[in-house]
Amino acid sequence: MERNAGPLTNSFLGKPPCDGGKPYVREPRAFLASSRACYPFILPPVNPALDTLLLAFGPEGLAVPERTLFLGAEPHPALKDWPGVLGWQPFKPKAVAWDTAGFRRVDQPEGAFPCVLVLPGKSRDETLALFARAYDLLEPGGLLVASMPNTAGAARFEKELAKAAGSIGSLQKHKCRAFHAVKNDGWNLALLAEWRSAGERKPVAGTEFIAEAGVFSPDHVDPASALLAKHLPGDLRGKVADLGAGWGFLSQEIARRFPAVTRLDLFEADARALACAEHNLAAFPEVARFHWHDVAAGLGEVGYDAVVTNPPFHSGQKTDVGLGKAFIHAAAGALKRGGRLFLVANRQLPYEAELEAAGFSWRKPAEDSTFKLLFATKR
Repeated sequence: MERNAGPLTNSFLGKPPCDGGKPYVREPRAFLASSRACYPFILPPVNPALDTLLLAFGPEGLAVPERTLFLGAEPHPALKDWPGVLGWQPFKPKAVAWDTAGFRRVDQPEGAFPCVLVLPGKSRDETLALFARAYDLLEPGGLLVASMPNTAGAARFEKELAKAAGSIGSLQKHKCRAFHAVKNDGWNLALLAEWRSAGERKPVAGTEFIAEAGVFSPDHVDPASALLAKHLPGDLRGKVADLGAGWGFLSQEIARRFPAVTRLDLFEADARALACAEHNLAAFPEVARFHWHDVAAGLGEVGYDAVVTNPPFHSGQKTDVGLGKAFIHAAAGALKRGGRLFLVANRQLPYEAELEAAGFSWRKPAEDSTFKLLFATKR
């Protein structure tokens, strides 16, 4: 399904952009084009890898194509001048940013394009599978252009793409590397097949679950989630939410072990993980509901008896304690008075004060050398 956000409006002010109202911008910066000053949404900093990727196009570089598919799409002011850009983005906050900027988006790209842009993910298998997917979506003679930070292994992945494509071009800027290749008869089809296979859903070791490359903990049960599952109280019941549900381990444990739970809502920002969760909880259609959602933006649902969560604490490659704190406040807004929050986190993360600030009384029922459990009740 293709999605289009439609005309831009200032959702914070209820006015069209640049009508005299002042758009809200999270981090003011020197805009790269006059149109960018009119962006009416909370504008995240532009990804340096995307800046570097777009430097490959211009008067002395690659020609801007008539149609482009962007895998891992993120908005950029320069893309407003491109004639036909279609994005794919499985991560909800970035999908919202893309939509709000007025670009078109699809849930599952199909067809053939003269150009495919790629901003890869963090894992090796995910990145190589995305290269293979980009190849499959190119028309003959089409151009694949990828960009990555040097700290994410850009040089290594450039060499990997060269193994498949044979000949590639490259440039470096902003501590990132952009590289490109043309789809022709010289590609190594056997290597591409290996990369496709690496990105397919696979069994999680020692379990009945499936997951895929790029989602959190795709090849094993996360030990923090296992610790929380082990200590969930026997009286769990009613309406329960799993925040940052991933591929569904905690939710499946709850659905299987606690028959008094009448509704189980899984909130997950990664559409790929959520699709795996739907498969993993297929035996519980009367209880489980699935929400592709950015928990940090709040739930929009209330009246929960309990919330379980193993919140993320990384944005890209950086530690971001603010994510876990946002999950705590989202839980506080969704729980009924007396509702319970069951949270697991790395021991060093400072969530206790945030629990008190959010209106919880809390205790620490268990911890080990790496993780701690924080069980809290909404006052």
